[in-house]
Amino acid sequence: MIEIERKFLVDTNIWCPKDLGNPIVQGYLSTDKERVVRVRIKGDTAWLTIKGKTQGISRIEMEYEIPVNEAEILMNLCHDFPVRKKRYVEEINGMIWEIDVFEDKNAGLVLAEVELSDENEKIELPNWVTQEVSTDHRYFNAWLSEHPYKTW
Repeated sequence: MIEIERKFLVDTNIWCPKDLGNPIVQGYLSTDKERVVRVRIKGDTAWLTIKGKTQGISRIEMEYEIPVNEAEILMNLCHDFPVRKKRYVEEINGMIWEIDVFEDKNAGLVLAEVELSDENEKIELPNWVTQEVSTDHRYFNAWLSEHPYKTW
């Protein structure tokens, strides 16, 4: 499957969460540029995700649900520290936006992502979106697991 997404910084003076969000913890077994292997636990569900090299705003992504207890074991094999965040989902003009409010070593960072069906798909940006960071590797979660936002 091909993942096509755009990523933006969020102005938290304008955007406010509409619910409690969903806590997510994710660790990285590989952060190689050519392939990223992630373990994610979200509530009582867990996934193993393999992502290929990013080209523009697209990359191959394969995701498999795994038992939470196995994800917890794999989390202990991950690089550095896990990325912790709360995810909020909003539908705006027919598009699903995922807003991630990072915690712990990445606290202060708030990113919004929108998945597209085509790289050239036109979208209307919400008023709380600021700078686009889709191709800036520093905002990839795999990078944040090794280079926390608080150290920038």
